[in-house]
Amino acid sequence: MIKKSKIALVTGAGSGIGEAIAKKLSGAGMTVAVCDIDEQGGRRVAEEIIAQGHTAKFYALDVTREAEMAAVIEQVAAEYGRLDIMVNNAGVGKAGTVIEQTEADWDLMMNVNAKGAFFGCKYAIKQMLKQGGGGAIVNIASVAGMVGVLNRAGYCASKAAIVGLTKSAASDFAEQGIRVNAISPGTIASPWIQKILSDNPNPEAARTQMEQRQPIGRMGTPEEIANLALFLASDEASFITGSNYVADGGLTVR
Repeated sequence: MIKKSKIALVTGAGSGIGEAIAKKLSGAGMTVAVCDIDEQGGRRVAEEIIAQGHTAKFYALDVTREAEMAAVIEQVAAEYGRLDIMVNNAGVGKAGTVIEQTEADWDLMMNVNAKGAFFGCKYAIKQMLKQGGGGAIVNIASVAGMVGVLNRAGYCASKAAIVGLTKSAASDFAEQGIRVNAISPGTIASPWIQKILSDNPNPEAARTQMEQRQPIGRMGTPEEIANLALFLASDEASFITGSNYVADGGLTVR
């Protein structure tokens, strides 16, 4: 399915969904640039991929800094000859209604989630065009960008921005063979969700509530999102662009 020559870059790959995607792509034969602001987590993931006999390298990256994004993509392309797959996964979330959300929290989520995906698309597409076109971009959005999640005003807004960005970029560069798609996960058993649960006065009750809001009766796993990311990055998805794939255990059907 994946040629060994394909080079992929994954942001926020030091834990959770990003880690699962990096490992899934490497297991399918891709060389993976593991990018994260968390150097300890990112280096660990890269080392674990290498220990499995695959090719990976860690790159420190703050996705909110345009110069860093441009430099890392340029470095990856210089070292491996090209960039074929870009996964914009880095993200943060802060609780708050529209009247409770602070300006600092709003700016953080917009910068990491929306602007980070914007910079990733911008410089990945520039590199892909330099190579003659072709390539696939997968943006990790959220069902929070599609429905009104309680107490998540800024997060919902930032993830909705990613869906809009995906559709626009897909339209602009379809003729150059560059496919751009999004994944909108539901509640995933990720480190962020674990922190939300641990901060709750009644973690077990909160966990049960999170599990029951999916008709499927459980949270998703990072690996399940990685399976979808691999498909969208692969040539098997060659006729798919501008789509937002929902993987939420049925949360948004009710």
